Amino acid sequence: MRVVVALGGNALLRREERPDAAVQLANIRAAVSALAPLAHEHELVITHGNGPQVGVLALQSAADRSLSSPYPFDVLGAETQGMIGYWLLQSLQNALPERQVCALLNQTLVSAADPAFTDPAKFVGPVYDRTEAERLAAERGWTVKQDGAHWRRVVPSPRPQRVVETRLIRLLLTSGAVAVCAGGGGVPVIRDEQGQLTGVEAVVDKDLTAALLAEALDADALLLLTDVPHVSLGYGTPGAVPIGRTTPAALRAQQFPAGSMGPKVDAVCRFVELTGGMAAIGALEDARAILDGAAGTVVTPSGSYAKPATTEHRT
Repeated sequence: MRVVVALGGNALLRREERPDAAVQLANIRAAVSALAPLAHEHELVITHGNGPQVGVLALQSAADRSLSSPYPFDVLGAETQGMIGYWLLQSLQNALPERQVCALLNQTLVSAADPAFTDPAKFVGPVYDRTEAERLAAERGWTVKQDGAHWRRVVPSPRPQRVVETRLIRLLLTSGAVAVCAGGGGVPVIRDEQGQLTGVEAVVDKDLTAALLAEALDADALLLLTDVPHVSLGYGTPGAVPIGRTTPAALRAQQFPAGSMGPKVDAVCRFVELTGGMAAIGALEDARAILDGAAGTVVTPSGSYAKPATTEHRT
């Protein structure tokens, strides 16, 4: 099978952890130990989140008095792709000495007319109380919005249209390599009036990009791996009900938070609807069991799913 895996930012850096390099590297090594068995049996593409990491870099850039202005978010996205990609590349090479592994810096094409640019809604960086958030917004030109009991910075999150380097990723897969790519949803770019690519101040949802990439690569399965074991109805309440095997129609009939599970549900539904393949949401440590249909929330056109046959990767 050809499998696209999207690692959630919280799977690489948990909410209560300090964003130190050693902490993140330890988490990535644990993630790779869960993913390596998939690479032994299937073609594998790995994407990853970058929310906590880009937030740290944004704060550092904003506080750097040697800069005339902070680095824009497309540049910060590229920086985090390189950082996390390096850690994943090295850990995968150590775990899979018989396989070639490549980490790519990717651009994701978005529409300059996307309404997200006029209504920023993607939360980035740490939380603040309202007074501090409004002070920072005035000082730094941020847009801030309420996030539960706190306030955070928000930036535009336009819908991805295409990963610019899709053909190169396909070439890597057909050569038998494991590809790490489209980190953080990819660096957001538009085509200007002359048709040239140029970066924009935005963050692309990594799960939507993963679904788009999986579709373009003719993937058989899309796995969105995070820090929860499955999608639940009434999440966080005493009456929460886990969802096992389901269909896109059944999932779309429910309501999920726009800032967390909503984009993941949208991504898996879109992939299954367009390809007829299998998509799932679940815990990182359950990756192999999820692909076998024994864990997570598994989404297929009919709601049924059989364990895939094990074969050597395509060459």
